[in-house]
Amino acid sequence: QLQLAESGGGLVQPGGSLRLSCVASGFTLDYFAIAWFRQAPGKEREEVSCISADGGSTTSADSVKGRFTISRDNDKNSAYLEMHSLKPSDTAVYYCAADPPPFDRYPAGDPRKYDYWGQGTQVTVSS
Repeated sequence: QLQLAESGGGLVQPGGSLRLSCVASGFTLDYFAIAWFRQAPGKEREEVSCISADGGSTTSADSVKGRFTISRDNDKNSAYLEMHSLKPSDTAVYYCAADPPPFDRYPAGDPRKYDYWGQGTQVTVSS
């Protein structure tokens, strides 16, 4: 069974940090682009950051640039999202997603690119 599983969410104070992890099982992530999305209550799911299959290229939403870093370790079949200087506006359920090749089926940031999704992990930023 092909699965992605996120972990690392929780409650953190404004200005704090968290590290989210995403582990794949049942398939190898080597040939997949990976993205982190988030969805806050009443809002659409938005792409936070994306990393290419070889890890050589990353993109991030303007709202998180300079604060969040995406990375991957193909040997561990995993991807990560380091989050610093967290704000209450970062509160959301965070999902990792895997995009198989070819990578041009849909525009960048389109959730339809991603065939595999995790169940999500809650991040709450509050004092």
